Amino acid sequence: MATINDVCKLAGVSKATVSRVLNQTGQVKQATTEKVYQAMAELGYQPNSLARALASNSSNSLGLVVSAFEGAYFSSLMSQTAEAASQAGKQLFIMDGGHSNRSETKAIENLVERKVDAIILYTRKLSENELIELMRVLPVPLVVINQKVTGFEDRSLFFDQYGAGRKAAKHLLDHQHKHIACIRGPQDSANSTYRLNGFLDTLAKHNIEVAHIAEGDYFLAGGYQACKSLLDNNVNFTALFTANDNMAIGAIRAIHESGLSVPHDISVIGFDNDPVGEFTVPSLTSVMLPINEVASHAVKQALQLIEQLPCSPLQDTSGTLIVRESVDQPKKPT
Repeated sequence: MATINDVCKLAGVSKATVSRVLNQTGQVKQATTEKVYQAMAELGYQPNSLARALASNSSNSLGLVVSAFEGAYFSSLMSQTAEAASQAGKQLFIMDGGHSNRSETKAIENLVERKVDAIILYTRKLSENELIELMRVLPVPLVVINQKVTGFEDRSLFFDQYGAGRKAAKHLLDHQHKHIACIRGPQDSANSTYRLNGFLDTLAKHNIEVAHIAEGDYFLAGGYQACKSLLDNNVNFTALFTANDNMAIGAIRAIHESGLSVPHDISVIGFDNDPVGEFTVPSLTSVMLPINEVASHAVKQALQLIEQLPCSPLQDTSGTLIVRESVDQPKKPT
């Protein structure tokens, strides 16, 4: 079976020239192009993605690093990234970023070893200074989701999590709630902290103190247990703010088991607009962050950086309030 080296030898050209012919990039004389194609025809050579990678010293692929695979939020991120990469003719390698800055860095290093053309990182653990250093030293472009990187705004995409928390608080306040409890996300999650601070600051501007802040973990069972603890300890609240939809759905289960109902007794609001929320009873009000749009833009930025073209930053957003059935005004005392 003929190899790319055989094509190079018969055509009398380098691998770099064969790469430019196969990928239709760069300046190649018409006569040289014809020699390459003639050699391929004589040898019966059929180029594939591996051969193109060997010829160009790349894998014609993108890398994606995420630190979670569960839930609709990350499922949407991965599927949209894969679709956008496929449309651009790129393969996508997905790596588990784990739960530490070291594991995220190791995942990036593994993708570099695979010779991907660019890397998209949804970071949870790497600091801004660590990201700046990576962007400076990596041999391939790095696009960051979920963190602002000073000096690299054209390749860092982030949400206004603080503003999203404010939006959720305002919705509960607009429904006349004054006794509001909260289930936050993990304390080491920057997103959870930003959402919580936006929420609490909005309550404070209306002279309302949060009834109680329970610790959560972004999982269904975590939301269930946190809400059960609030109810078992007789915390007085008519509305519940949760840091994501998984915990909101778990909390609704705990409220139902206690003999109370949503939203008649307790209103519940979540984050991320998980598709399941549309089919819960009652359907879940949530703040939706445009993860699909961000994933598509990340791929677009990566492709532009590969070609050394200028990138335009994506304006940050605080998301969209999706109003359903789980929030209502508190019931009047009988």
